[in-house]
Order: sequence, then C-alpha cells, then structure tokens
Amino acid sequence: MEAHIAASILPLLGWAVHSGILVRRLASARRDPLTGLHTRTGWTARAEHLIRRHPTASVLLVDLDHFKTLNDTHGHAAGDAALAATADRLRTWCGHNGTAGRLGGDEFVAVVRDLTTADLNALIAALHGPLPYDGMSLPLAASVGACTLAELPVPTLTNALAAADAAMYAAKGRGRRSSSTTR
Repeated sequence: MEAHIAASILPLLGWAVHSGILVRRLASARRDPLTGLHTRTGWTARAEHLIRRHPTASVLLVDLDHFKTLNDTHGHAAGDAALAATADRLRTWCGHNGTAGRLGGDEFVAVVRDLTTADLNALIAALHGPLPYDGMSLPLAASVGACTLAELPVPTLTNALAAADAAMYAAKGRGRRSSSTTR
C-alpha cells in the first residue's frame, strides 16, 4: 500500500475504533451492571417511545419488601441475588409487551401495554416466589403500584410514575402480597 493512502486511512481507522468504544460505553451506562436491566435514563427513553405508540400503556413501580432485613441477615451477596432474581422475574414478565428497569437500590420500574388484573396478579405471584440461595430458601416479597396512562388527566410518563409511586406506597401499607392501581 502506498504511504499516502495508508496515511489517509489511519485517522479514519482511529475514529472508527474510538466511535466503537464510545458506543459500548454509552450502552453499558444505560444498563445496571448487577441486574442487566435498563437504568433510569435507558428505561425512560424506552418508556417514552412505548407510551407514544401505546397510549393505553401502564407504568408499574416495584419495591422489595424487607430487603434491608434480608441483606442484614444473610449478607450483601444474598441481597444481590435477590435483586438479580427480581430483575429476571420482572424482565420475563414484561416479555415483548414492555420494558423493565432498575431505578436504584431495591426499586424497579416497568412499562407494559395492555395491563390486565390477571397480568398484575401473575407479576405479584412471580415476585413473591422464594429464592433458592446457598442451600436455603429466602422469602421474597414486593409491593407493586400500577397506573394506566389513559386514566390520567394529563397522560405523561412523569404523571404515571407519580401515580404508580402513590399506588405502590398504598400497597406497601396494606402489607405483603398486595398491589394497588389507579384504576
């Protein structure tokens, strides 16, 4: 290869490698390293897209119950296993009908199309299944709040998150194995 051709190709090759590294870093910044779920930023972008296409979508907030006790009693590795199991269960439940994310700590979020009471009950059952861990069966529990965008006066993601948050705290107040919706 002639020197002048090689000299013109090298900067292009450098930019291509640099671009590839940036794309990978951006993608990893939008994923939670423990659970593999979208972070708040990544999830929000996907949720906004889904609700534009499906204005009857529902937003759900999930908060693990008694997580601090589980973490303090069985250790941080058990807590990490509980978070990963919750993420897997939520991801599986969403399937191709929505997307899930981890807001941080023991708080998760999802947006799905066409939420039914049966769907919500299936999610609650999945989130309350015991977690096999280190020869034990650890109890998992979660409070779930849901809000259907079409039922809001101003159907925005921000308003749906606020309503789902209020519904989740109402469910938490009623105890384990419960959910609440804005319906």
